[in-house]
Amino acid sequence: MPTGVALRDVREQLFDAAERVLLRDGPSALTSRAVTAEAGCAKGVLHRHFADFDAFLAEFVVDRARRMEAQAAVLRESAGTGTVVGNLAAAMTAVFESVAMAILPLITFRDELRARLRTAWPTGLPVIAEAVEMVAAYLAAERDLGRIAPDAEVEVLAPTLLGAGHLQYADRAAPAPDPEAVRKTVTTVIGGVLR
Repeated sequence: MPTGVALRDVREQLFDAAERVLLRDGPSALTSRAVTAEAGCAKGVLHRHFADFDAFLAEFVVDRARRMEAQAAVLRESAGTGTVVGNLAAAMTAVFESVAMAILPLITFRDELRARLRTAWPTGLPVIAEAVEMVAAYLAAERDLGRIAPDAEVEVLAPTLLGAGHLQYADRAAPAPDPEAVRKTVTTVIGGVLR
């Protein structure tokens, strides 16, 4: 690899490279060498900016979890427009067709990464915890607007929706579920509270 070449936004370039490797090749292929090769830089660049590879991965996961804030804002703004089922199906598709599905097994199988994430993320799994919070906030807004029942337990519905969605998208080798299958799942989970 060439050296002496100035890189702009090194951390972001490395995070973007990690995301590409993760999405293309899966969590088992995510190594410091794969990330730096994908970013087109020397391996030492990663180690100049991060204490070690697990420190890099922890910051990468937190960065990607924080990016869910933009998706959350879009979903919140959709409250009262379109259909509740359509809005939730679109949000679930956006979550599960993103890097979120690749991050979950990465966290699950890397003990040191989980340990490091506990300091920044004391409860839940990053990305999924953010997604549950996003859906619960949206459902609460729809409840306030009267589009779902006033006694709807959004704190139960949100993880139920995301758990069901996760099962639909869990097989990385299979094609993404049909949009109608996602809508059917959403309808099944929240159908009893729709108004």
